[in-house]
Amino acid sequence: MGDMKIGQVADLAAVSVDTVRFYERRGVLPVPERTASGYRTYTAATVERIRLARRLQQLGFTLDEVTNALHATDRGGITCQSERWRLESVLDRIDTKIAELKTARRQVQDVLSACDNGTCVFAHEHAAP
Repeated sequence: MGDMKIGQVADLAAVSVDTVRFYERRGVLPVPERTASGYRTYTAATVERIRLARRLQQLGFTLDEVTNALHATDRGGITCQSERWRLESVLDRIDTKIAELKTARRQVQDVLSACDNGTCVFAHEHAAP
């Protein structure tokens, strides 16, 4: 697939044109070539890069982490082993979030139990004096 305009890239990558522009501003995508009339032109590699960026974000990478990982790939010489730490960092963040959610879940269960026992926190906190 030859040179494409931004709308074609967005359609093929299943994102909006604004997302493509945002990724350019944030450094996820390299600065595109421009035609003599000023239109941005892209290649199929841009579509694949956007798809990879979206996949990394779905895995829990922040946009800065996505950008750093893609730039490391651009520099070459990376391996799964050299980049493993990136995934481990995301996994640690996910585990922390799961622990926080479990704590919040237990707290909600405690409030529900109190309601079942007739000691609803809502009734006591909002009762008129």
